[in-house]
Amino acid sequence: MKTAASLAVASLLLGPASADWQFRSRPDLAPPRLNISIPATKDVEKGYLFVAPFAGFPDTPTEQHGPRQAGPYIFRDNGDLVWSGYGIYSIWSTNFQAARWKGKDVLFSFEGDHNAGYGHGHGHITIMDQHYETIRELRAGNHKLVDKHEFHVINEETGLIQVYQPVPRDLSAWGGSPEQQWIVDAIFQELDIATGRLLFEWHSLDHVSPAEAVLPLNSGQAGAGYNSSDAWDYFHINSVDKDRAGNYLISARDACAVHKVNGTSGEIIWRLAGKRSDFTLGEGSDFCFQHHARWLKQEDEGEEGIEIISLYDNAAHGTEHGGGHEVHTADASSGKILRLDTKAWKAELVHGYYPPQGYKLLSKSQGSTQVLPGGNVLVNWGSEGAVTEYTAEGEVVFHAAMDSGELGVGVENYRAFRFNWTGLPSEEPAVVALKGDDGATSVYVSWNGDTETAVWRFFEVVDELGSRSFLGEAERTSFETRLDLPRGKKVGRVAAEAIDAQGRVLRVTRDVGVEPEILPASGKESDAGAASSGPAVDGQKVIDVGSSGSRWEEYAILKIFRFSKDL
Repeated sequence: MKTAASLAVASLLLGPASADWQFRSRPDLAPPRLNISIPATKDVEKGYLFVAPFAGFPDTPTEQHGPRQAGPYIFRDNGDLVWSGYGIYSIWSTNFQAARWKGKDVLFSFEGDHNAGYGHGHGHITIMDQHYETIRELRAGNHKLVDKHEFHVINEETGLIQVYQPVPRDLSAWGGSPEQQWIVDAIFQELDIATGRLLFEWHSLDHVSPAEAVLPLNSGQAGAGYNSSDAWDYFHINSVDKDRAGNYLISARDACAVHKVNGTSGEIIWRLAGKRSDFTLGEGSDFCFQHHARWLKQEDEGEEGIEIISLYDNAAHGTEHGGGHEVHTADASSGKILRLDTKAWKAELVHGYYPPQGYKLLSKSQGSTQVLPGGNVLVNWGSEGAVTEYTAEGEVVFHAAMDSGELGVGVENYRAFRFNWTGLPSEEPAVVALKGDDGATSVYVSWNGDTETAVWRFFEVVDELGSRSFLGEAERTSFETRLDLPRGKKVGRVAAEAIDAQGRVLRVTRDVGVEPEILPASGKESDAGAASSGPAVDGQKVIDVGSSGSRWEEYAILKIFRFSKDL
């Protein structure tokens, strides 16, 4: 039986191994891996997964938490990397999505500081084009700082953002001592994306009393009001949407309520759930500590007086509630679609999307519910670091956890989305040619963010004028593609061409010389360049998965197993 010490050592050894040796052409990239426990079925909707996983716990001298490279990522359903935004969106990034702006497809993400203990961040929104080049950075108006929770593009022209604004107030009416004088004025703004001009600004303290807070002012929790960094976050906006009539839908997590706000006066039109709900809540329609409220059907669509929304019901909060326990309102988190009748003032559950059988998922923070164009629903489990896709009827068609092997403990992800996306990187592809101890040479090529290459063609550059000799081609099926040259084939410098499905040359790499191949320590005796089923280590067959490069991880895993048996 493994001891605690052996598990700790294995964790430390396996963690870096699962990050290293992923891509020979891009050894600088160590993206997190998707642990896919329910593979995508034929009913999964078309599109890539957009996530931005990060470590939910800080590293210590004895514990490390993944991913090693936190940042925005685009993945295929099989876990294959499409694009790593690590180092491109810098510092800390979240709420990574695709959208349309001025008729063109763009990417955007929050990037800035992250205050995990208080559940907010300060920074700006960075927008990129299809070439992964920054085309706009958007900041809040009125001398304020953008919070991490929301950026939502409206009509391809404006953006909704959220602001976490501490202000001094007399809090004695809500149990505050003379020393507790700070509260968060939850603000949202609508901005013109092109110019940054402020179009609308709303303040929670102008319209919602702190008495509506579900979590009281408490000196035993984060946000106890003692200073501006410790302000009482009584309302906590985490999403904003806008309808065609110009009204807004806001999710107030710490009031356990969703509000519809008049887009002219700022007055509240109705409250859903919380302490002052205007609706009678039908079975299963209640929620608390929710995220990501979005309109699916607005009041002017179809049946009069009927609105339909989606949201993520956390049913849990990580804030200490005096006794040192998390606050739970249900046994599991869920994605929900709700029907709101504003004539009868009743709310009904249209559909709930609960954790797959055998999984206990209760998110103390974060989360999202995306209703896809074809009707499927993608639920992101926030602080639980997992994502599930359902058919409209609730059948699970995909489930994965976000991690980096043993370092995956504590990985979190604020929101997850599925989008169709065409990536045309402005940077040139990366290529490397490696020669093994047996004299065999393999050429590896990748192009971070590319979605259009169908085939890679490889050439030897035979003279200083750039004359080339064709070496072969390989279908592009993964992030990295490998061509194994015949054993004994000697080449000087090599290059590769990216070819799309119509046979057009998209880009040509620079030419590179051949380098000696360095293998993981346990694999040095093996044939690195073989294109067969792979070498054996200690009598165990290691599967060669071709262009993915993950067979090097298998070497490391076997090494750890041998090491841990002796502990």
